[in-house]
Amino acid sequence: MSALRNEHLSYSRLSRFEACPLSYQLHYLDKHTAEPGVPLSFGKALHAVLERLLQEVVDTEYAGPLSEEHALQLYREEWAASGLSGLDLFQQGLSILQDFVRQQGRVDSRDILAVEKEFRLPVGPFTVLGYIDRVDWVDDETVHVMDYKSNHQLFTREELDSSLQLSLYALAARRMWPWAKKVRLSMWMLRHGIRQETTRTEEQLDAALAYVETLGQQMEKAESFPARLNPNCVYCDHRRNCPAYAQALEGRREVVCEDTSDLESVARERQEVAHLAKILNARKAELEGVLRAHLAEQDELVLAGTRYRMFNTTSLDYPLEPTVAVLAQATGLPRKELMQRLASVEKKALDALLKDTGKRLGTARAALLKAELDSLAAKHHSPRFWAKEVA
Repeated sequence: MSALRNEHLSYSRLSRFEACPLSYQLHYLDKHTAEPGVPLSFGKALHAVLERLLQEVVDTEYAGPLSEEHALQLYREEWAASGLSGLDLFQQGLSILQDFVRQQGRVDSRDILAVEKEFRLPVGPFTVLGYIDRVDWVDDETVHVMDYKSNHQLFTREELDSSLQLSLYALAARRMWPWAKKVRLSMWMLRHGIRQETTRTEEQLDAALAYVETLGQQMEKAESFPARLNPNCVYCDHRRNCPAYAQALEGRREVVCEDTSDLESVARERQEVAHLAKILNARKAELEGVLRAHLAEQDELVLAGTRYRMFNTTSLDYPLEPTVAVLAQATGLPRKELMQRLASVEKKALDALLKDTGKRLGTARAALLKAELDSLAAKHHSPRFWAKEVA
């Protein structure tokens, strides 16, 4: 093949084309520039700090604990350069980096094989270009490939085991470190302080190569690039130039099920409505943000026949020991009975405590402690509707 439309492929190009051909066309073929959203800019700032922090370890041949103070100084520099703003977001970054430094513990430059490592992977007539955040030596036949993620949500096991990005990293690692018989793969979830691990079989890697070549051929031969509504439209950096997104904001729909006994039609309409709902809810939040900013300076707004005000809601949290003491005195019931009837542990608070405790106990002991506590918990099951798009 001569004169390839894409001078190279990358996971970003492949995934963008896969999700929405129009977004791919605008971004890579028409080269429309767009300001990255806050989540992307925030993630890039964190990646830059971690890259600088670990590269310094390699360059100085350092062995020992990372410096939290130095990590935060690098973060302040990256924050200033990124154009980000907002105290809450800034504090989130501080907390993420503090947790990373504590979780990382002692580092040794001899164990870090690469930081932000570029690779070029031949796939049929294509070359896949990419960068791996970090590769560590594990033993004489194992390397550990890590990708830093600032996502709010953890990956499901299915998403982790089928990630094309990690498959490409595994292929690249085997090519760059041919002595490694085993490649461990991790998404390092920075907000959660955990590494979600997976591996790949030979069959999975062969399938990934075949898929990339097939998708690359589609990208080269495509004559039209239709917009494809999907759950990530609200984050797309080209949504302002997308007619499908504009129609979604207007609530326009293409699929209306006339016969609810036709389940295929029911499912198609349900998916379209789900995508529209996410887009419209995101737009609603954006518009409310504008109104909230004005309500910070005045008590109320009356616009388009609607009155807008800010108000505080109150919730009550009863301290356990004083509450039980008052009830025991007033009712005469034994403290043990009152504790059994009233006391419960909030899962979110327990998870936060276990996360802090895990830093002292170590991963293995913390996992055993969580398993023991989970065995004590009362489990309640309720039916929930679940849906996930498949290729």
